Amino acid sequence: DVAGYVEGEALYFELRETSLGSKPFHLRGYQKDAVAIFHAGGGVRGGSGVVVLPCGAGKTMVGMGAMEILQTSTLILCPNVVAVRQWITELLDKTTLTPEQVGEYTGDEKLIRPVTVATYQILTWRRSRDDKFKHFKIFEARNWGLIIYDEVHLLPAPVFRATATIQATRRLGLTATLVREDGREEDVFSLIGPKRFDMPWKQLEDQGWIATAICYEIRLELPDDMRRKYALAEDRKKYRIAAENPRKLELIKKLVKYHKNDNVLVIGMYLDQLHIIAEEIDAPLITGKTPNAERQRLYDLFRTGEQKILVVSKVANFALDLPDANVAIQVSGTFGSRQEEAQRLGRILRPKTDGSFARFYSVVTRDTRDMEFAAKRQLFLTEQGYQYVIAAVEENVWEERPETFFN
Repeated sequence: DVAGYVEGEALYFELRETSLGSKPFHLRGYQKDAVAIFHAGGGVRGGSGVVVLPCGAGKTMVGMGAMEILQTSTLILCPNVVAVRQWITELLDKTTLTPEQVGEYTGDEKLIRPVTVATYQILTWRRSRDDKFKHFKIFEARNWGLIIYDEVHLLPAPVFRATATIQATRRLGLTATLVREDGREEDVFSLIGPKRFDMPWKQLEDQGWIATAICYEIRLELPDDMRRKYALAEDRKKYRIAAENPRKLELIKKLVKYHKNDNVLVIGMYLDQLHIIAEEIDAPLITGKTPNAERQRLYDLFRTGEQKILVVSKVANFALDLPDANVAIQVSGTFGSRQEEAQRLGRILRPKTDGSFARFYSVVTRDTRDMEFAAKRQLFLTEQGYQYVIAAVEENVWEERPETFFN
């Protein structure tokens, strides 16, 4: 699309050299490159497209860099309220924007300001299937010069359609995994723009910008008394039976005990399973039903080190900033989702101050659909250069030094 862009309402601000938190701040080299390639000197050949960077590599900073270079009012769309508030915190901490210039547009609060940060959910909310999406008016609420789509691979279909009507506005998509299990990656490119910048995860790891991670697949058997039930189950129920294997609980207890000095996330899909785990290991559980204020309180306790373990459902797949998390234990997931696997690893990839390894454990039931889906889930990360250490539970592989698994 070379028809040119609307300039949008002017908004003058700068990136700070020292954050409000008194830390030195500047864009990293690859973040500057991503901004420059997206912007393309302000010409019509740039201004729309997707930047792909691993979790923990600072996609938000790329968005802020694009905003600064364009000096225009901006609408930022995010996957959830936690992400909205993280964006607002970063914008106020690292730019000269004031609280009066930045608005939250969510189920909790609806402020339209020169920079407005909204959720996909509020945009796609309507009273009934026949109703219009009343919050789509946000697209016309101001003369936006830039729209940023955070976690662009999650774009809901109605927002796809709305995006098709605003092709004269600059559009920046940010993601760690441009993988959609429905195969609609091309729709993202056609509406947001082409992939402008992509940096391999391992390259960033080698440069020290993300933590060195070691991935394990630990296999255990299905108990004898569950094998008949598994064998007779319908195909679609087989995965859940295997994923909720009660033997996983004993392994989780061992891993949590071994990592008692680490900051551990236990991640799963099935709430019944997660409730049992949370109770057995005496850790708080965060699900989609946990109020935002309570989520924030628990995340803050985790960040300060007062809470060392959190059990989390799929709410933790995206836009969750817990820099000190260094161990993730995955007990169940969305079938063979490559995107979810990568996002969950991403929860522990922020570089560690002591240079230590991040550890990602997948707990899998041997010779079941659980193991088949695990192999599919790993495809994106193996393409990025990650290797999985595959071991039986009896091997206690977590007790070996991570260095021994690297050639």
